[in-house]
Amino acid sequence: MLNARVARMNWGIIMIKGFKNFLLQGELIVIAVGLVVALAFNTLIKSFTDSIITPLVNAFEGSGAGSAGLGWSINGQRLEIGAFISAIVYFVIFMTVIYFALVVPYRVYMARKGTTVFGPPAPTKKCPKCLSSDLPVEATKCRYCTSDVE
Repeated sequence: MLNARVARMNWGIIMIKGFKNFLLQGELIVIAVGLVVALAFNTLIKSFTDSIITPLVNAFEGSGAGSAGLGWSINGQRLEIGAFISAIVYFVIFMTVIYFALVVPYRVYMARKGTTVFGPPAPTKKCPKCLSSDLPVEATKCRYCTSDVE
């Protein structure tokens, strides 16, 4: 009975460690940040099209009027500048929160592990023979054509 309980606890600890390792993979964090940025940018673009582009198109078409708020009326169509400014403010605040809540702690965590993330790319050099430009600076031979690289 006691051995079964210990085995279940060890299995649970192994599962939690595996899940933690999965969550802290660099690629997963980069993908998550990219997804969040895309979703926030989607809101900004949607607001731009709903509040400015669509009313402009409707104004040239001659359709009915829009709603009141910060903006202008052209040919009975409302350009909702206030809604667009609100979306810009939302985007800036949202990205600031994402940066300080996800990117900075992850960068610190990875720096403790000795890995640089979200920094400048590592310097590279170019092969004079095949012109591949992604060779590490320390490379003495090209990985593609095996010619000597200075």
